[in-house]
Amino acid sequence: MNNKVRRSLNTVLLNILAILLIVYIIGPFVWMAAASIQGENELLKKPPNLIPENPTLDNYNYVFTGKIPTAYEVKGQIRSRISQEARLIGPAVKNSFIIAISVMAINLFFGTPAAYAFARLRFRFKNPSYSFILASRLMPAMAIAIPYYVIIRTFHLLDTYLSLIMVNSVITLPFTIWFLTLYISNIPREMEDAGLVDGCTPFQSLTKILVPMMAPGLVAAGAFAFMTSYNEFLFARFLTQTIKTQTGPVIIASIAGNPDVSYSLISVCVTLGLIPPLILAISMRKWLTEGLSASVTYH
Repeated sequence: MNNKVRRSLNTVLLNILAILLIVYIIGPFVWMAAASIQGENELLKKPPNLIPENPTLDNYNYVFTGKIPTAYEVKGQIRSRISQEARLIGPAVKNSFIIAISVMAINLFFGTPAAYAFARLRFRFKNPSYSFILASRLMPAMAIAIPYYVIIRTFHLLDTYLSLIMVNSVITLPFTIWFLTLYISNIPREMEDAGLVDGCTPFQSLTKILVPMMAPGLVAAGAFAFMTSYNEFLFARFLTQTIKTQTGPVIIASIAGNPDVSYSLISVCVTLGLIPPLILAISMRKWLTEGLSASVTYH
């Protein structure tokens, strides 16, 4: 009886801790979304309302159309609480998405065969090459920011998609190669050997046998590359100059740095910026879980 009671108490305690953890993680995002559909006066009430009393989409309407919300048409507020920079969040999120999806494609295209080579093939300087790739991932971004800036400027690539795609690819490829190498190492060789016996080349073995089997790992690696590039700030700040290529983190940081900007508009910008990665996480959650779990089981 005591053991049964103890197990029940442990279960209840674990459930409580899980709920607290979920609230701790999700709470700020829920608060941000709620703040984005409140007027500034309601948002600044003490205590503020988690559930808006008068929800409105005027803040979103302003971001997309430029129509000033009625809540800001109070004398003395229209000058100081509205920021024109908030209207740049739409193009900035588009730029972030284009760059991130391009980096993800490059990671999968080049990272998969590289990982296959390290996991399955024997070649000269294999171990030093693998160690160099992993070591390059450990280098602080600030240490290479200025050299990268000089290189990009020398080739006249400042304020272009290409510069950010190349830099983010260099940053994310080491992790992709390492992750997929572990993933491929977990897959038994028998099916590949059968394919080789039937006349497959190593490349055909990779594309026709391994790639379908490692789909969850590819999704997980691609998601990491996407999220890293989508959220990258340092190089996006250095290498972009106009809204033609400026990304979401750069614009949000610029808006948040304005002490007079409306908190509601900041919340709108953050909420809009969260939509693409949220859609990615929800649509691929099954493969993400499988891919990460399979890689962790590597011995």
